[in-house]
Amino acid sequence: MSSPNPGGEREKLISKLPAHLQQALKVRAAQLQTDMQDAVAAGIQAWRSCTDQLPTVNTAGAASFGTFLPEGLYDAFKEDCRDRGVSYIQGLAQSVALWLVEHPAGLDVRPRHTRRIIVCNQKGGVGKTAVSAGLAEALAEAFPEVTSDAEALEKALDAAAEGLNVLLVDYDAQGHLSHQLGLKAIPAGEESLITHMLHREQTRQSLLDLTVVIEGDRFGGRLRILPAAFDAFLLDSGLTMFRGPRHAALERALAPIEEHFDVIVIDSPPSLGLAMDAALYYGRQRDDERPGRSGLLIPVEAEDTSAQAYGMLIQQTDSLARDYDIVIEQIGLVVNKYDSRRGYIATSSLGKWNSLGTPPVLAVVPDLKEQREAVRKQRPLLDYAPDCDQSHQMRKIARAVKSA
Repeated sequence: MSSPNPGGEREKLISKLPAHLQQALKVRAAQLQTDMQDAVAAGIQAWRSCTDQLPTVNTAGAASFGTFLPEGLYDAFKEDCRDRGVSYIQGLAQSVALWLVEHPAGLDVRPRHTRRIIVCNQKGGVGKTAVSAGLAEALAEAFPEVTSDAEALEKALDAAAEGLNVLLVDYDAQGHLSHQLGLKAIPAGEESLITHMLHREQTRQSLLDLTVVIEGDRFGGRLRILPAAFDAFLLDSGLTMFRGPRHAALERALAPIEEHFDVIVIDSPPSLGLAMDAALYYGRQRDDERPGRSGLLIPVEAEDTSAQAYGMLIQQTDSLARDYDIVIEQIGLVVNKYDSRRGYIATSSLGKWNSLGTPPVLAVVPDLKEQREAVRKQRPLLDYAPDCDQSHQMRKIARAVKSA
């Protein structure tokens, strides 16, 4: 609907827009010091003049959105939507996405703090490693130069601005992340993340020197991994005897290399011990850090035991937050390995996860063969099968993380 504003020069547009596009529009307009209504108007004008067949934007769960347009533009926009056979919501979503890709953020808006995403769940087998790797790959990914407005829109929807510099940390003693990417754990006795946490004064190498570039044209050298350490299973006992602040041991080790990365993704162990306390503390909201930029990403499955494990993790998180008077945010949930053919348990559990509202379900990753094939071949999923549904869901998580 539209209604004239008091000045008569603009008309009010009331429609719906996906939450991630609303957030991205708000942030980008603020970065570029542009009025949001001018940004939407420019996007609609670009959409109207576009002659390419544009890809469909997923508008499921779109929320109410209102703005003001120059007089007459809304009626012309509605007529174009009818001519193209798309809904007003779809047309608006495509318009905003086009504006985003045509108006990238400047280079001076790099956040003050490196973002820290802790991928965690006390329950094993829920896919923490797959989600950690997929998210990191999607954040680091960049696409070839676009040749049309349709490709530009596809690029915007996949959060394919300049790929970020990302560090993956294999913080699990089992070392599945390292193995899946073709790397061996650092042998016992050699410098590693563990020695930097427990014996920093005895270390000689920078942790940066221990990181390994993950190959892939889509990552352009921006994606690195800090491999697991063979003696990481001793970390909890080592922290018990640690003389310094145990909860800050991981931060103490990683702080010197944070400046080299936009995002650090931690693949956590399935435990509730002291090592997990250190990871949770590392993901806390720091002073003068904007809410939602760092925190916990929690993979779960659509079954009952995941809900029980989630409850245990939140109890630990709340206890740590009270003890140290800190804020540890839950960025969102990822329902992993979902298959509706498993019947009522799967579908009803997914409904329960969605009904939580806070934290939101950021993606539902299907149980498909591509992830298992990538693991077998020891290749990154987004390099092995960039167009599979699992890869697109990892990009969806990355969009949510980037827009915070």
